[in-house]
Parts: sequence; C-alpha cells; structure tokens
Amino acid sequence: QVQLVESGGGSVQPGGSLRLSCTVSRTIYNLYNLAWYRQAPGKQRELVASISSNGAMNYSDSVKGRFTISRDNAKNTMTLQMNSLKPEDTAVYLCYLQIVRYGQRYWGQGTQVTVSS
Repeated sequence: QVQLVESGGGSVQPGGSLRLSCTVSRTIYNLYNLAWYRQAPGKQRELVASISSNGAMNYSDSVKGRFTISRDNAKNTMTLQMNSLKPEDTAVYLCYLQIVRYGQRYWGQGTQVTVSS
C-alpha cells in the first residue's frame, strides 16, 4: 500500500506564493507518474499539473507560467511551487500517483489552499 501525504497548504493573499509538497510513504521501484489535482466547491476535480516518470511536465492553461511542478525521487517527494496566486486558485489540492506498469492509482487526502484578500 502506498500512502500520499500533502503539506504546505494555507491562506495567502492574491499575488502571493505557496509551496505544496507531497510525500510518498515508501520508495517505489517501478516507474510512476505524479500529478496535482484540485477541487473547488461546486466544481469538478481538475488536473493542475503532472510530471511523468521521466520528468516530462504538463500544466493546465490556467496555471501555466505561474506554477512549477517538480519531483525528487531520492526524497520520495513531489512539489508544486505556486506563484502569483489568484482567488480562482482556491481549492483543495490533492496529490496523485499512478504506477505505470500495473496501473495502481493513489490519492492523498488533500490540503486546502485559500487565496483571498
């Protein structure tokens, strides 16, 4: 069993920054993809950013240029650096992991990000 734990959420003013981290409970000896999703009240869960096993990164149009996703396999962590935050970024942010070969999928419990004046 793989467990994902997010940290770094909080409240920030528009234009501010936050850095989210996701810690994977154990080293995984298979290729795996990682991603950040978010879900705001009344909205569908959406993919924010992803980073593949080989480091390829993708971003949703709404965060492109403002957010940066990274991973450190040696530390079993994934990070989302969020800059120039907007009220529209307010949501619960969830860590997601997919093992490529076997298709197992895991979700973190989520961390709240609130952007308001």
